[in-house]
Amino acid sequence: MQKKLFLGYKLRRLREQRGLTQAALAKALDLSPSYLNQLENNQRPLTLAVLLKVSSVFEVELTNFIEDEEARLVSDLKEALADPLFTGPPPTTAELRGVVNASPELARRLLGLHQAYQKLTERVQGLADSLSNQDQAGDLTGAQFPYEEVRDYFHYCNNYVGPLDEAAELLWDREKIHSGAVLNELAAYLKRRHDVRVKIVADPGSDETAMRSYDESTGTLRLSALLNGPSRAFHMAHQIALLGHGDIIEDLVAQANFSSEDAKSICRVGLANYFAGALVMPYRAFAAQARALRHDVEELQSRFGASFEQVCHRLSTLQRPGARGVPFYFVRVDIAGNITKRHSATRFHFARFGGACPLWNVHEAFAQPGKILVQFARMPDRTTYIGIARTVTKRGGAYLRPSRQFAVGLGCEASYANEVVYSAGIDIHNEEAAVPIGVNCRICERMDCQQRAFPPIGSQLSVDEHHRSFVPYLFNQGRRVAVE
Repeated sequence: MQKKLFLGYKLRRLREQRGLTQAALAKALDLSPSYLNQLENNQRPLTLAVLLKVSSVFEVELTNFIEDEEARLVSDLKEALADPLFTGPPPTTAELRGVVNASPELARRLLGLHQAYQKLTERVQGLADSLSNQDQAGDLTGAQFPYEEVRDYFHYCNNYVGPLDEAAELLWDREKIHSGAVLNELAAYLKRRHDVRVKIVADPGSDETAMRSYDESTGTLRLSALLNGPSRAFHMAHQIALLGHGDIIEDLVAQANFSSEDAKSICRVGLANYFAGALVMPYRAFAAQARALRHDVEELQSRFGASFEQVCHRLSTLQRPGARGVPFYFVRVDIAGNITKRHSATRFHFARFGGACPLWNVHEAFAQPGKILVQFARMPDRTTYIGIARTVTKRGGAYLRPSRQFAVGLGCEASYANEVVYSAGIDIHNEEAAVPIGVNCRICERMDCQQRAFPPIGSQLSVDEHHRSFVPYLFNQGRRVAVE
């Protein structure tokens, strides 16, 4: 093994979930109680022999047990602690990893506290701008923005929801749905199974901006005529999720322990959307085609009758234990640089607060609408990525309802280059040819970046009124962002 694995908290959590004492678990693993105690307290690393015993005794996927959320939590903590709220040099990566290993729950609560602070600050700033508007007061409490809380839910389950994914694939197989006729077959299934008829209308409801409207009393699902074929199929599959698999969705929402009803409602929508993507692009068939086509998004669109964005998002969810696909990151950004969707099954991490790196090709996509842009990029940890970016347009349908435009980004580590068609012509062994990008300016340690928007937290500026550099910020030697 290349590195020592200190997964004591995972071992302890597994033991507690099974209702076992340390002595009982030690006996099951054929270990001494004192040795198990050392493992759980990260005083000794887990050996391959112990990992194999854990896998066989408890029937857990070995790769799933080893793959933990440490890297994600460390990255999120690093960004949160880069907030100017925290003075002084930030903790090193090694220190943060020690905190996460010792108590991942403490790390999550610290992140929740920081998000509450962010929420309160934004609300107070809004109140200061319009003190006369009493409706702005709202609720200044709450641990997180509901949308952020739901994003974190999907983020930490690696954007793979097994019960829904498997239910969608089972339905696809049982009903013998064909990708070439998915619209007609989903509409027929809704009528046959749920007595719901689909009607395409110019105005789906009283709200002229509605894409989908379901009338339970008449059993009618109205879809906007502005929706294209892939979007109509997606909305029909979404309705099938709510009508036929609501029990699974409710169980998942209950297990998530969200802090507000708003978060629960948002998660229900997110889970129904997840089911919809899994039904239109069933796991095994989609994963096999993706592998055969070397993850060519446009070819996969044609095979499954899906949109560019739908295919990119589905590729980022192929993390089923025992049948994992290439780990991709997926992101959607608006023209102002706001990240509206994000997920990473790789070591690539997105900024939770503030803007993304301006050198990332997802921003350049807006300058060349509809064209797939390929980028060979290198993060500060020297991990290289092959990423694509392309704009997608959401039709408004009227002069006073202009179309919305987003940029979608999809990428994977360069080590998977042979499995990705977009690596054609790229010398992945030439790291110097890779564009140096980062997560966010305030936590990026690249001191010579000409695109830097503001200095990183923990650094000391060097200001010389007689000298001007192409680099916007210069720093005193020896005072840099603490990195490992």
